[in-house]
Amino acid sequence: MTRRQTVTITALSIIAFVLGLLVAGRLWFRLDLTRNRAYTISQASRELYAEIPEQVRITYYLSDKLKTVHPLPGEIVDLLQEYAAYSRGKIRLSVRDPAKARLTETVEKIGIMPQQIQSVEQDQTSVSTVYTGIVIEYLDQVEVLPVVFSLDTLEYDLTSRIRSLVRGNERQLGVIVTGNPQRWSENYGYLMNSLTLAGYRIRLLTPGMDIPDTLPVLAVLDGVESLDDAALYQIDRYIQTGGKVLFTVKGVHVDIQDTLEVRLVEDRGLLAMLSSYGVTVLPEIAMDRSALTMQYQTRMPNGALQLRITRNYQWIRVLEENGNPKHPVSSRFGGVDMFWASPLELNPPPQVDADFLFTSTNEGWSMREPFYTDPSAPPYFFEKDAAETKGRKILGVSLSGLFPSWMRDKPKPVREDIEEELPGMPAGTKPARLIIIGDTEFATSFMGVSGGQLNLDFLLKAVDWLGNDDDIIGIRNRDSRSGRLDRIIDPLKRSRAMLTAQVTNIVLMPLVVIIAGILIALRRRSKARLHTGNSGSDIKENPDVV
Repeated sequence: MTRRQTVTITALSIIAFVLGLLVAGRLWFRLDLTRNRAYTISQASRELYAEIPEQVRITYYLSDKLKTVHPLPGEIVDLLQEYAAYSRGKIRLSVRDPAKARLTETVEKIGIMPQQIQSVEQDQTSVSTVYTGIVIEYLDQVEVLPVVFSLDTLEYDLTSRIRSLVRGNERQLGVIVTGNPQRWSENYGYLMNSLTLAGYRIRLLTPGMDIPDTLPVLAVLDGVESLDDAALYQIDRYIQTGGKVLFTVKGVHVDIQDTLEVRLVEDRGLLAMLSSYGVTVLPEIAMDRSALTMQYQTRMPNGALQLRITRNYQWIRVLEENGNPKHPVSSRFGGVDMFWASPLELNPPPQVDADFLFTSTNEGWSMREPFYTDPSAPPYFFEKDAAETKGRKILGVSLSGLFPSWMRDKPKPVREDIEEELPGMPAGTKPARLIIIGDTEFATSFMGVSGGQLNLDFLLKAVDWLGNDDDIIGIRNRDSRSGRLDRIIDPLKRSRAMLTAQVTNIVLMPLVVIIAGILIALRRRSKARLHTGNSGSDIKENPDVV
């Protein structure tokens, strides 16, 4: 090879290497073996570029200090780079350290929250202020993720916010809460925070007030005993205009503040209206062997208080396997926790499609009047109706289609506090969507007794489906987290699973190790004999070799 040829080949190799680096951002391959492909963005996120007319700018404000002490920021950067790589130039990504760029005051003003971390260097503990937040900009609109330190819902947060910015429609949820509206943040604090972090602007609506036809989604939380005809008229009218509504209702009332006394609710019309839509709320308490544990105090004969823990069959632990895999809301169901829930029955009218979202196990049953909630009561009190009612209970349903109007042929109600007349019913009926859950406490801060995250995940999926964002519902919680550890309820199945685990770990695994050791020892002995035999042959054939 001549010197000229060597120089030419070297130059071409360098050019090819440089060109390879330039296209590496567009042509690349990633192998994701995690459950649910946790580190690969979904098809909906990959195709966002088709919805983006102008460039979207994503800025990840990340402190270098945090990047050096924790691996998660690197994984977040990888996910953001994947967005940019699939966007065909429509998404531009930049990662900046606010301290180095002298932007700490600026990023805090726009909502990026500083965090305190503790680190140990050379046997000295120090506390540092770090930032890990994302700003999404489109034209003159801005969305902020104040603190990003998890991959669990990051793709959902990014995709939903980018889509909202591009479409120019605010993610808004109207909420009708009975009682004192000032206690909304107290009674529904977990739900409020979760919806806010998901990018929803919550609009509290007073019962009986006008519900805008343009409101994307409405949540009616409880209200069976308080919503009057004027409030029901407004809800019914909203549904006739194609509204999407989440209802949380039950057929019994439990005094959770004091005695746990239970009574049947006094329906002012809401349950009857839901029945006309296709869902009957039974005046019963759903029970299940799949149940949560409950702590309570009892007084001993000597007057001392004793803390006891028992499984409360009225606190149902709905399992992953009891979700409807064919429905978008429950296709990747993680389970929910329900408290004194009421079973539901489906009887949809013509032009309405109805389906269940989740149920109890086959070991479920119902309690009818008289009701017992005292955890110290004899067990047979809780199973008094089990023989007649045993079986799977529907606890959450969805309906969609053209709903018959509950109030159309009735006299228009008159609002007592306002002289203004209620608006008329629309001339025609538009397709609407409803989700009805047979429990009210599962959406309140009472969910905190079991953590509440599963309930919040489900509620956010439900609101997304009602708002027609079908393709991003499955994005939430695509991580490889484990399910419940105590999901096997049937005693026979549980004993078989335990026996299988014991035999595998105590007998089979040690046996495999012993057999492997014997085989390896035999193989080594065979090789040693073969080597000895070959050496003897060589000595006989070469007697002069010493």
